[in-house]
Parts: sequence; structure tokens; C-alpha cells
Amino acid sequence: MTGAHSLRAVGRDAVAWYGGLALLSVQVARNLALPPSYLELVARQIDIIGVRSTGVALIAALFTGMVLALQTAVNMARFGAEGYVGPVVALSILRELGPVLTAILVGGKVASGITAELGSMQVTEQIDALRALGVNYLKKLVVPRILAALLVFPLVTILADVVGLIGGMLVVVFERDVDAYLYWNTIAYWVVIRDFLTGIGKSVVFGWLVTLIGCYNGLETSGGTEGLGRSTTDTVVQVAMAVIVSDFFLTKLFFFLFW
Repeated sequence: MTGAHSLRAVGRDAVAWYGGLALLSVQVARNLALPPSYLELVARQIDIIGVRSTGVALIAALFTGMVLALQTAVNMARFGAEGYVGPVVALSILRELGPVLTAILVGGKVASGITAELGSMQVTEQIDALRALGVNYLKKLVVPRILAALLVFPLVTILADVVGLIGGMLVVVFERDVDAYLYWNTIAYWVVIRDFLTGIGKSVVFGWLVTLIGCYNGLETSGGTEGLGRSTTDTVVQVAMAVIVSDFFLTKLFFFLFW
């Protein structure tokens, strides 16, 4: 009986969390076009989300491209097909690894920071004070972060794609003696614009999800500093799971639309 009660409680919590997240998403969408614009807050969030997080994404992309090229080259050498390492690396990075790794690494850092910031405002009743003053706290606190993420995540993903491809080139040129011109030429031949746009489209959705989860967990924080720590930890896990699960459905959607 206790186990059944526990499962029901977990189920209720899950339904409440997903329902609250969907409701916040609708409220944010309704507030996007409302004045004021808070452009200075958007610019500040672009700096926090993008500029301060780009280094992590680029380092991860560089070594991901290098290890992917090394693994691919070693195995394709068995069939005498090392010249096709470039397209394999490019398609893997552009479609999947670039947007997914960027979202998990940058998103985990950004979303946990958002949860900590908004959660501290929630437990110290600063958000209640904004409500009492008649301030649209969603427009001031959530919308600028969402807008910044929708702009920054695709840009960081593009940089990560480029750095990942360069990392792959370094390995195949200096480790496997493949000509650099052949590497880039085969990529240009086999990779089409929709492969690139697929990854960019995913990064936009990931940016929305990551930031929304961080904001929702921050606004729903309770229980003082202990609750704040719990919310921040939950955000990191939920962001990673949201990116991985949504990636599958986005991949199916893009295959349906473009292939």
C-alpha cells in the first residue's frame, strides 16, 4: 500500500511539473509581444548565456570532432574509405553532436544559474514584491532570458559545428595522412544545407526548453536554501533529459519534413 501511494505521489508530481511547464510556456509566448521590450535585459542575458559560456561549448566541440574523426578513420581504414571520414564527421556534428552537446553543456550551466537566481528571489519574496507593485514579473524576469537563449543557442551551435569540423580535420590530416582538400571537398559534396538547418532548428528548440526549465524551477522554488539547492540540482538533470528525449522526436520530425 505504501509503495502504491508513493507511485501515485510521484505520478502527481510529474503531471504537476509538466503541466506547470506547459502553462509557463503559454504565458511566456503571450508575453513576448507585450511592452515594454526590456532590450537592456536581453542584452545582459546574451552576455551571460552566450559570451560567458562559449568557451565550454567550443572546447567540447573541438575534442568531440577529434575523437569522432579518429574513431571513424581507424574503422573506415579497414575498407579503404578514409577519404570519406569528412562527411561522416560533418553529418554527425551538424545534425546531432553540435546542437545536443551545446545544449547539454551550455544549457546545464545556464539553466542552473537561472534557477539559482530566480529561486533566491522567490525564497526571499522579491518576486512577491514585484507582483504587489503590479510589475509583470514574467515579462521582466523570464522573457528576456528566453529571447536571449533563442538567439544565442543557434549562434553557439554554429561556432561549435565549425570548431568540431576543424578538430576532425586536424586528426585526419596529421594522424591519418588524409589530404585536407579531400576532407573539405567531400564534406562540400555530401553535406547539404538541410543537414545544417536541421541542427540549427534543434538548437532553437533546445534553447527554449533549457531556459524554460531553468525559469520554471526557479519560480517554483520553496523551502529556503535547502529547497534552492534541490531545485538547482533537479534543473541540471531535467535539462539533460529534456534535450536527449526531445532530440529523438525532433529528429523524427525533421526526417518527416525534409527527407
